[in-house]
Amino acid sequence: MTEKTTGASYAAAGVDIEAGDRAVELMKEWVKKTQRPEVLGGLGGFAGLFDASALKRYERPLLASATDGVGTKVDIARQLGVYDTIGHDLVAMVMDDIVVCGAEPLFMTDYICVGKVHPERVAAIVKGIAEGCVLAGCALVGGETAEHPGLLGPDDFDVAGAGTGVVEYDRLLGADRIRKGDAVIAMASSGLHSNGYSLVRHVLFDRAGMSLEQEIEEFGRTLGEELLEPTKIYSLDCLALTRTAEVHAFSHITGGGLAANLARVIPDHLHATVDRSTWAPGAVFDLVGKAGRVEQLELEKTLNMGVGMMAVVPADAVDVALTALADRGVDSWVAGEIVERGEHTEGSTLTGSYAS
Repeated sequence: MTEKTTGASYAAAGVDIEAGDRAVELMKEWVKKTQRPEVLGGLGGFAGLFDASALKRYERPLLASATDGVGTKVDIARQLGVYDTIGHDLVAMVMDDIVVCGAEPLFMTDYICVGKVHPERVAAIVKGIAEGCVLAGCALVGGETAEHPGLLGPDDFDVAGAGTGVVEYDRLLGADRIRKGDAVIAMASSGLHSNGYSLVRHVLFDRAGMSLEQEIEEFGRTLGEELLEPTKIYSLDCLALTRTAEVHAFSHITGGGLAANLARVIPDHLHATVDRSTWAPGAVFDLVGKAGRVEQLELEKTLNMGVGMMAVVPADAVDVALTALADRGVDSWVAGEIVERGEHTEGSTLTGSYAS
């Protein structure tokens, strides 16, 4: 007599559809908080719907889109078991790219990939994304949660997102607006943001042997809490600035560092000089540099060094711009100026030494 065997199933292969459904139910309340009047339908459809008739008020609307992830910072969240902040990072990485051209963020979708669906954990990730969308002024219209057993461990996850914004054609910001004599305004970052974590993790954990639970006096909190500090979302601050002062360009300081990202919006015949002495990078940048004996130029090519967003404005708009940002609680200062390209081969350089 042969033993009866059980047929294969999706659940036996490691995919729990019921857990996925439970996660959707838990996240609905958070997604609802992001809704704009242009959003139609609810969570759970095959596609998110956004009423494009709202764009009729534009003479020539340009749609701006961006997509990004959070990188290896997700491993810090996993190790700490903190899942409701990483979504802020995701929204910032996407929507702060969109606002650089002057576009208003409209809506966003997310993609969450997990080794095993833990409904409460997935809902916490979406909670963070939803809170980030509120801070960016956009709607979260949908997304996808994918379970990949065998490819990812039971506690492993990754997140990605895509967003869309809109800007009037004649208000598009960028290199063609920048003029010699413009001022470069820096806006402070909240810390490392979401770039360079492969270097940071290698230096602090592999080389220095530090732990996430370690109290760091300079931080006034643990190393893990510092590393998990959410990326600042500048979208609404930048839009408010464009309504208050003349702005020629923005630059989101992400992977590649300050000089390389600022150079992306500088025209070929001009050059941006940024004076390091106008600010002091936070303690976390000093820690990474010293713990790994990382050269300053290498740090600057990898990390934001305390500046998360930059604005290029006419010199006579500086005072108004700084006041507008201060009124919104954004720490900002004049960090440089636009000059002729001359003998410079790059679009932007850092000069001097950081303030102590």
